[in-house]
Amino acid sequence: LNGSAQKRVLVTGGSGLVGRAIQHVINEEGGGKDGEEWIFLSSKDADLMNKEETQAVFQKHKPTHVIHLAAMVGGLFKNMRVNLDFWRNNIYINDNVLQAAHEVDAVKVVSCLSTCIFPDKTTYPIDETMIHNGPPHASNFGYSYAKRMIDVHNRAYFEQYGRSYTSVIPTNVFGPHDNFNIEDGHVLPGLIHKAYRAQKEGKPLVVWGSGTPRRQFIYSLDLARLVLWVVRDYNEVEPIILSVGEEEEVSIKEAAEAVVRALDFKEEVVYDTDKSDGQFKKTASNAKLMRYLPNFAFTPFEKALKETCDWFVANYDNARK
Repeated sequence: LNGSAQKRVLVTGGSGLVGRAIQHVINEEGGGKDGEEWIFLSSKDADLMNKEETQAVFQKHKPTHVIHLAAMVGGLFKNMRVNLDFWRNNIYINDNVLQAAHEVDAVKVVSCLSTCIFPDKTTYPIDETMIHNGPPHASNFGYSYAKRMIDVHNRAYFEQYGRSYTSVIPTNVFGPHDNFNIEDGHVLPGLIHKAYRAQKEGKPLVVWGSGTPRRQFIYSLDLARLVLWVVRDYNEVEPIILSVGEEEEVSIKEAAEAVVRALDFKEEVVYDTDKSDGQFKKTASNAKLMRYLPNFAFTPFEKALKETCDWFVANYDNARK
C-alpha cells in the first residue's frame, strides 16, 4: 500500500463502553482492514477539556479519521444534579476535538450523540430530521444540548470547509466494560450490579421507578460494527440513528426480568415508585440505517444481556462500579 492510502483512526473515549467494543471488533474479530492503524485514547492520554492537551495529542498522532466517543456521561440522577457541568464540559470536549481534527486535516470525524437529544414533546418514532424540533427532556438538558450542538458544528464545518464530519445517534448502549455504578450509571448496568449484589446478600432487587418506561437497547458490539461501517462507508453529514427497530423496545420491567433470568436471580423484585422515571419513551426509527444495511443482524437482546452479565460476574473486581 502506498503511504497515502494509510488510514490512521483515532478513537477518543477509547477505554469506555463503545471504545472497548470497537477494540474488540478490531482485535478479536478481525474487524480491522489492511492499511488501517488504530489508536485508542483514554483520559490518561489527554484531558480533552483542555485545548492545548487536545491539540498536542492530535498533532502527535495526526489522524486521518476520528471516532469521537469521549464525553462526560452519567445516568438520570447524576444529570439532574449537575446540568451545568454536563453542558460546559461536553461543549469544551467537542469543540476541542473537532477543531483539533480540522487542524490536522482529518478527512472524517464520526461523533457519538445520544437519543436523549431528541425533543421531549414529539411524535414517535423519532427520526434524524427531528432532532432540533423542540427542547429536550428537562432532566438532562445540559448534556442533551451539548450533544445536539455537534450536529450544528458538523454542518458548519461542511459549509465552510467541505469537511465530512458526521454523527451517529445510538439508543441505550450496554455491554462489557460498561459503567456499572448504581448511583450514576445507566439503567441496565445498574440493574445488573444491583441484582448481583442483592443475590449475594439474599435481599430483593429494588428497581428505581415504576418499571413502565420503555427503551431500545443496542449491544455495544453491534454498535461497534455499525460505527466501523459509518467511518468507512457512510458519507452524509446528516446524523444516522444506530438502533434496533422500534418493535424491539423493552420496558424497564421487562429489562429487569431479563436480568433476573440472565443472573439466575432467586429473590423477589420490587419497584420503588418514589424514584423518578425519567422520560417515558424516546422511540427512534432505524429506517435510515435499514435502507443502507437491510441485512444487518443485531444480537438478540437476551443473548447480549447474558454475555454482559457473564462478563460482569467474571470481571467483577475490575469492572467500573
